[in-house]
Amino acid sequence: MYRLYYSPDSANLVVRLALELLRAPYEAVLVDRGRREQHSPAYRRLNPQGLIPVLVDGDAVLFETGAILLYLADRHPGLAPPPAAAARGDCLKWLFFLSNTLHADLRIAFYRERYADEPDARERVGRTAQRRALGHFRLLERQLAAREGVWLLPWGRSVCDVYLAGCARWARLYPQGSPLAADALDDCPQLLALCAALEADPAVARACEAEGIPAPFFSRPRPAEPEVGSVL
Repeated sequence: MYRLYYSPDSANLVVRLALELLRAPYEAVLVDRGRREQHSPAYRRLNPQGLIPVLVDGDAVLFETGAILLYLADRHPGLAPPPAAAARGDCLKWLFFLSNTLHADLRIAFYRERYADEPDARERVGRTAQRRALGHFRLLERQLAAREGVWLLPWGRSVCDVYLAGCARWARLYPQGSPLAADALDDCPQLLALCAALEADPAVARACEAEGIPAPFFSRPRPAEPEVGSVL
């Protein structure tokens, strides 16, 4: 059985979504960020960065959301083309784009104080990161609109869609009070259709409800209830 270390509505959400969709058995272990448990020696032995999520599979200890998703997809059929498939390259390029480009810019927007010391500089950094993230979403919107079907890959529903829906949720919520966050993605109908398609799956509902996330989970998101921690 897998062990998922999580904080509600953090990056672990997309890992939990994949676990539920794959029907993979797992135990969820809460990391109390209010008590800074992610920086405890015990947790640092799992992830020396002190970041969430971590997935433990026997002797294997994984961190980095994209790496965990790929690990799970390679062990359970259904959310990625197999390694020898021609469609594998499409899955890898978009998974790495989501992890290294979109999610990375969202993280800067959410945690701008980590990237600049002065208040004015923090504001500029945050606004720039949000604009970049919106540009990435619109690139993904064009990709979705260029093909038939609701999912990002012609192959079908994949870990890329799960990751993208999570990023879409966070972009519309955080940082709270941001004018960009409130109406982000209103001009991305294909992306919102992808979100709605995922929302209709009972496995997705189980994952979101386990983290206190009210419906609709991605297309018109609201903060987790109760709010514990924040996104990573």
